[in-house]
Amino acid sequence: MPAQRFQHDNKNQHIVPADSEQYAIDLRTPAEVMRLERLGCFFPHRLSFMRILMRQLCAERAQIRITDQQLDQNGFGHMVLSLQIGGMDISLIAYSRELDAEDRTDRVIATKWDASFCLFRGVPTPTEIAELATHVTAQEAGRYHEKVLTLSRANKSVRLFEHVVQALAAGKSPERKMINQIGYLMRTTAVYGNGKFGIADRDNITDTAWLQPPFQAEMLTVYLIREFSFLLVEWCAAQKSDQAALLDRATKRNLGIGNSTGLGMAPFLVNHPCLIHSWMSVRETALQRARKLPHFSEQQPLLFSALLERALAHLQRWKVEDAEQTARNLTLERELSQFIETIQTSPLARYYPLNDAFLRVQTDSLDMQELMVSLLIEMVPEEVDGLAHCLSNPYHPRVDTAMSVHELQMLIDMHYQWAVDIDLENQDEEAQFWYVSEAKLEPRLGRRFEEEGADREMPFHLVRYIQELQRCIDKQGTALSVAEFLLRYPHTRHIIRRIHTIARFPFGEIRDNLVAKSCRPIDLLRCKLSFFGASHFDPKSDRWTRVTLFQGAPTAQDIATDGKDDWLFASLH
Repeated sequence: MPAQRFQHDNKNQHIVPADSEQYAIDLRTPAEVMRLERLGCFFPHRLSFMRILMRQLCAERAQIRITDQQLDQNGFGHMVLSLQIGGMDISLIAYSRELDAEDRTDRVIATKWDASFCLFRGVPTPTEIAELATHVTAQEAGRYHEKVLTLSRANKSVRLFEHVVQALAAGKSPERKMINQIGYLMRTTAVYGNGKFGIADRDNITDTAWLQPPFQAEMLTVYLIREFSFLLVEWCAAQKSDQAALLDRATKRNLGIGNSTGLGMAPFLVNHPCLIHSWMSVRETALQRARKLPHFSEQQPLLFSALLERALAHLQRWKVEDAEQTARNLTLERELSQFIETIQTSPLARYYPLNDAFLRVQTDSLDMQELMVSLLIEMVPEEVDGLAHCLSNPYHPRVDTAMSVHELQMLIDMHYQWAVDIDLENQDEEAQFWYVSEAKLEPRLGRRFEEEGADREMPFHLVRYIQELQRCIDKQGTALSVAEFLLRYPHTRHIIRRIHTIARFPFGEIRDNLVAKSCRPIDLLRCKLSFFGASHFDPKSDRWTRVTLFQGAPTAQDIATDGKDDWLFASLH
C-alpha cells in the first residue's frame, strides 16, 4: 500500500490529506451556529430565496409583459404585469393612488399607501381588476379569494422618485450618486402570504414545483414591484415631455426595493423550529459541500478572486449611520483585505482549497467567518443549487407520549444544557419580555422589572420553561412515561413538545436566552433577512433595520435576453 501524501495548510498548519477520501469535513454543530451573535452576522447566499427565484426566472427566460394599464398623467390608476413561470400564468396587479404627505408612513398599522399590490394566479380580467381594487387598496381590511397569492403595499422614496422623473423628462440620466445612495424608488411596508385574509394557503399551491421553496410567491411579488417602479417612473416622466428618456439598464440594476423591518419579523424564527432547521441545515450542508471540493478547476481560482473583490467593493460602499455596525464593517473590510493580500503570497492549498479558505478565517471576526460562508457556497453551484427544495419542511412540532422521562432527560442534557446552566437569580437574565402591542398590533420588547405586561408575555422565555420542567423531573423521577408525566404536570406539555421537536430538528433552536438584557433582536432580523437575500443591512437601533431587496439583480430585460444568476455582492455601476 503506497504511503499517504499530505499537504500543509498555508496559515494554520493543519495537515491535510492530499488524496484521501477519508478526510472528514463535518457539518458545524447547532451549538456553534445557533447563537445570536453568529446569526446576526449572516450574509445573503446562493440559497437565499431571491436567488432561487432568479434562477427559475433566468432558466425559463421569463418575459414580463403589461397586460392591462389604466394610468393618468400623474401615474395614478392601475397596471398589470404578467409572466409565465413553471407553466403557470402569474400577474401582479398594481394600484397606484394619490397620497397626502401626512398620510405617508411605513408603519404596519398604516391604512393608506402610494401603491398596493396583489399577486394573482392567472391573468385577471377587467372585471376582476375592478372587483379587487377596493379590497387590495385596503389591504388587511379587504376580503380575498384563492386566486390571490400575496398582498403587499409600498410607498415611494419621494425624493429619489421625483428626481428621476425630472431627470428623465429632461432627457437626462438621473444622478448616479443619488441612485446608489438611496437604492430604491419604492419601499414595501409588508408582503403577506400563506392564507392571510382569505388569500391562497401555501398548502394549496405547493403542488407547483417552483413554489415549493419558501417565500417564492412573496419574492416574485417584490421583484415585480421593482419592475413596476421602473415602469411607473418612466410613465410619469413621459407625461411631462415628449422627449423623455428611459432608465438605462445599469441604473435599473442599481435600483432595488427598500424595506424597513422591525420586531414583527423576529418571532418567526422562534415559532417555526422545523422550518428553521431546514434553512440552517441546508446552509450548513452547502458549506460542507464547498469545503469538500477536492481541488480547483482551471477557472475557479479566477472566480474566487473575482468574488473576493466584489465582496470588498460591497463593503466599501456599505455606509450606515449606526456606530456599532460601522465599526464592524471597518473591521470586516480590513480582514477581507488582509485575506486577499495573504492568498497572493500564500495561495490556498492545492487539495481542499475552499476548506483551507474556511480554516484561515476562523480566528477572524464572526462577520468575516460568515461572509466566507457565502463566498464558498457561491463557488460550487452544481453541488448546492439542488438543495433549494430541501428548504421547506412539512413537519410540525409534536409530543412523543410513549417516550420515557429518562429519555426526555437525556434530550435535555443533549440540547438544552445551555438553558439549565443560566442563573435566573440574576435579573439581567430575565430583564425583558416579548408581547404584542394592542395599539400597534406588533411584537414588542418590554422591560420586565420596570414595565407592566409581563403577565401577558409571548412564550419565548424558554430558559424558565426548561428549568421548571427540570425541577418537575427532579421531584418526580424518570421512571414514568411522558404520557404519565403529563397527567401530573400538564403545564409542561408545550416545552416537552419543543424538546421532542428539537431532538429531531436540532438546528431549529436558537441557543441563547431571548429575554436576557444582552439579547439583541437585530440579530434575529438579520438572520432571517439573509435567507430572503436582503442587502445593505442598515440598523436604526437594535430593534429595526432598513434593507434593500433585489438591488443588483437582473432586470426583466436581462432575464429575457442573457439573464444570469450572478449577483452576490453585485457591483454598482
